[in-house]
Amino acid sequence: MALWQDDEGLFALAKRELFTAVVGDIMDKHGLLHQFLPPQIQPLRDHMIVIGRAMPVLEADVYEDVHHNESNPLMAQPFGLMLRALDDLNPGEVYLCSGGTPRYALWGELMSTRAIKLGAAGAVVDGYSRDTNGILRLDFPTFSYGRFAQDQGPRGKVIDFRVSIEMGGVRIRPGDIVFGDVDGVCIVPADAVDDVFSAALEKAQGEQLVRRAIEEGMSASEAFETFGIM
Repeated sequence: MALWQDDEGLFALAKRELFTAVVGDIMDKHGLLHQFLPPQIQPLRDHMIVIGRAMPVLEADVYEDVHHNESNPLMAQPFGLMLRALDDLNPGEVYLCSGGTPRYALWGELMSTRAIKLGAAGAVVDGYSRDTNGILRLDFPTFSYGRFAQDQGPRGKVIDFRVSIEMGGVRIRPGDIVFGDVDGVCIVPADAVDDVFSAALEKAQGEQLVRRAIEEGMSASEAFETFGIM
């Protein structure tokens, strides 16, 4: 039986008891060996934690802000579907954007302000973020390659959202769980959530026993033989 009743309970429990390393270890044991996003995707502040349901957003490079092209009306829309995608965020969801090249920022302060108003859990982008001081004032969990002010306006457009995307070869589907902290971001497939988080909570408790045993003088070899955890 799960130790949580709904997403809100799971997210609170994970923030309190878990960290990405232990969740990643459990996914390894379940054969989910490629669930961490590229390591350059890091929080703007070390204390930031993001956990929520994935709302994937697909970006594409462009080479002018607005281009009137009868074959593709989307090209005439500033930012493409980005504003619609942002407004479509639900409480507890994470905005995940990938698809373009990292030559412009994919997230900023005003986007964070709107996301907070909608109850979103954070943003994870396969590229840069900007308006850093503003995001830090808001303390909105933002994970990116780092800080870079160049705007996506004339360089990128959102071409779809709530679709499957990939970041660094990791497939992300709508509704997957996104969990990120100072050690990186991992993706827990929606159909594995109960098994992975239940086992991760059990492993985290076991690691506390191992830590105490080592602090009391047990060798690393004996600890691993005794507890099967290291």
